[in-house]
Amino acid sequence: MSQSDASGSQERFSGTVPRSVIAVDRAIGDLRRGQPVVLLGEVACAVARSTEFLGEGDFAAMTRVPGGALRIVITGQRARALGLETDQAVVVFRLSPDISPITVQALANPESGMPAPELHRTFAADDLATASVQLAKHANLTPAAVLKPLGLPPENAGEWAVERDLLTVQVRELERYGAEGDFNLRRVSSAHVPLAAAPDARIIAFRPVSGGTEQIAIVVGEPTPDNPVLVRLHSQCFTGDLLGSLRCDCGDQLRGALTTIAEAGNGVLVYLAQEGRGIGLVNKLRAYTLQDEGLDTYAANAVLGFDDDERHYRVAAEILRQLGVTRVRLLTNNPDKIAALTRFGIQVVERVRHRFEPTPENREYLEAKIRTGAHLP
Repeated sequence: MSQSDASGSQERFSGTVPRSVIAVDRAIGDLRRGQPVVLLGEVACAVARSTEFLGEGDFAAMTRVPGGALRIVITGQRARALGLETDQAVVVFRLSPDISPITVQALANPESGMPAPELHRTFAADDLATASVQLAKHANLTPAAVLKPLGLPPENAGEWAVERDLLTVQVRELERYGAEGDFNLRRVSSAHVPLAAAPDARIIAFRPVSGGTEQIAIVVGEPTPDNPVLVRLHSQCFTGDLLGSLRCDCGDQLRGALTTIAEAGNGVLVYLAQEGRGIGLVNKLRAYTLQDEGLDTYAANAVLGFDDDERHYRVAAEILRQLGVTRVRLLTNNPDKIAALTRFGIQVVERVRHRFEPTPENREYLEAKIRTGAHLP
């Protein structure tokens, strides 16, 4: 099972994977397969499962779990989209045993096409509720969960879970995962790959020791640490980078950055596996549907239950450090990238403007990034 009794010293990186990271990665995998997981808090525990895979039999099984009342956890953003006044990060509602799974899904996801039911009684959000939503976000699922408190102390829940072939994950492991999960990187491969915009380019692949998603750096020329290196942090965009979507400027930014770096003689483009400002491709497509109904990119994410921007940049700072880059000239219009790299020990000596002319298809998107995302003009 995935409970960890590792000491603080064992949790520090030493070339092996912290057991807390393994526990959370396994729980993410089970959640994405539609399986429930058992969350262990300090004083309580609960069974959690994603709302995305909730069928009649699954819901019935959750109602039979001995313990407290069945509940759904959604984010404060999603609750406000449903017309509820709240300033809480997560909101917890009691579910009637006779409610249908499709109605539960309507609470979590506007894509269901069903009107959300009227909600009344709420529970105070505890560490288990917060952890269930965070786990769903890590899994790139709808940020919501069905939660059933177990009528057991946490120290006894492991045996209960083993008997039912369920994984357990401790809330404190999940809290540490945000700081540890993808950031202990190994350089695993590199190759010279001539690009149209940058013939003298090498692609270097980094893999988290946890076994998570690979991250990529494109190194053009021979950057030296003696001078600030021209750097672009680019979050992957399948629709824009690969398909040439006109909804965004991502493809222009990617190819434009490579051209600018090549013209400068050298530099680094860090290609981050953080699709859709960190919500994943499936959720980005859901947001596109909401944008077609009149919402801007940030409002669409909020209706789905996400923050304006779910990305992190510690992994980018780690890649730059492994490349020997600690001082950068950053190609960006996003002040969050500047602040994040600075926070993680990379000195940003200059912000280099990186903007392209809007098109009729992406004009509103770009204006929203300035208006709501505080991007620099």
